[in-house]
Amino acid sequence: MDRRKVVVTGIGPVTPVGIGVHDFWAGLTTGRNGVRTITAFDTSDLSVSVAGEIADWDAGRFLDTKTARRTDPYAQYAIAAAQLAWDDAGAPEVPSERGGIIMSTGIGGIQTLINQHNVLLEKGPGRVSPFMVPMLMANAAAGHIAMRFGLTGPNFCVVSACASSNHALGEGMRLIRDGYVDLCIAGGSEASTIPLTVSAFSQMTALTKNPDPETASRPFDADRNGFVLSEGGCALILESEEHAKARGARIYAEVAGYGASDDAHHITAPDPKGSGATLAMRWALKDAGEEPEAVDYINAHGTSTGLNDAAETAGIKAALGDEKAHAVAISSTKSMTGHMLGAAGAVEGAACALAIAHGVIPPTIHYRTPDPTCDLMYTPNEARELDVRLALSNSFGFGGQNACVAFRRAG
Repeated sequence: MDRRKVVVTGIGPVTPVGIGVHDFWAGLTTGRNGVRTITAFDTSDLSVSVAGEIADWDAGRFLDTKTARRTDPYAQYAIAAAQLAWDDAGAPEVPSERGGIIMSTGIGGIQTLINQHNVLLEKGPGRVSPFMVPMLMANAAAGHIAMRFGLTGPNFCVVSACASSNHALGEGMRLIRDGYVDLCIAGGSEASTIPLTVSAFSQMTALTKNPDPETASRPFDADRNGFVLSEGGCALILESEEHAKARGARIYAEVAGYGASDDAHHITAPDPKGSGATLAMRWALKDAGEEPEAVDYINAHGTSTGLNDAAETAGIKAALGDEKAHAVAISSTKSMTGHMLGAAGAVEGAACALAIAHGVIPPTIHYRTPDPTCDLMYTPNEARELDVRLALSNSFGFGGQNACVAFRRAG
């Protein structure tokens, strides 16, 4: 069976740097910082005080009152992202069974779980909400999106920590490429910025304790000391090229290849040699039928942790070869968005598609002090104009799970 080309026709970001594709892209290319002092709860007893919050979130903009009341914030972000992407794609028509959905999350409805546990303790089991399970389950967002758009094709949730939505994009691409569906809504969402998760990540020494939003997230910088926890969502409309062209859709980029691997090294720490990252990038390039020399841009996982950034740098060198690795443009948009966990891959895939469409590389902001272990070209502080034909988006998660998606100029 011939493999069909898969293209991106709609982008729906709900992020700390902007909601909607135009505001999001303006934020990334101007170096807008989405990291702020936490306002959702009191942090006086916590060692961490910054996060990437969705400022002034209004669920009523996207959901009716009943649905908003019966959905966890992570699902609200996902539904909003899907609607924004759908509208951006021009509200495509597709037979219900030919439309699929893969929406991912790293943690799911943890706010609902904590809230209902408090109800149990304070008011007893008879007051626990009957909607608790459908609100907290990781696949709830995908189910709500299916009902909203009437899509009855393959529908499931990928959960692979911070690699989740990159896996979602790759699996969505495969569904279309192999002929199961003509269109897929793929992406991820997260809403875990609450005292419990902030405390847990902090106890792992994964989060920065830097209270200054302007220097907290600084990937690849020698003074980096942990990631910034963030929230939000992003969905991409993926279509077969044939389906997109038949309806006259605007095409951002082709989803050309996908590679997935595991470090098999440690449950949270990456392999210092970046071996799993290397495999994912190599397999994404092989899947796309491309050589390392063809890569113009890499949107790095780039979390701003000491271990991850150094391991990813090593992995890029191994995947592309030392000479090419030093020449390719790289940036970490987490310097602006913070780390959106299960939503990160979709947000960064959107950045790759937009970089190809507009010929602009988003910067790595807050980069000041070079690190000898991170010695590549990270596009410091200012966006760069560049003709991008082929881009890689890296996502690596706890569990050692890695995913790389290759985006290519369509046509």
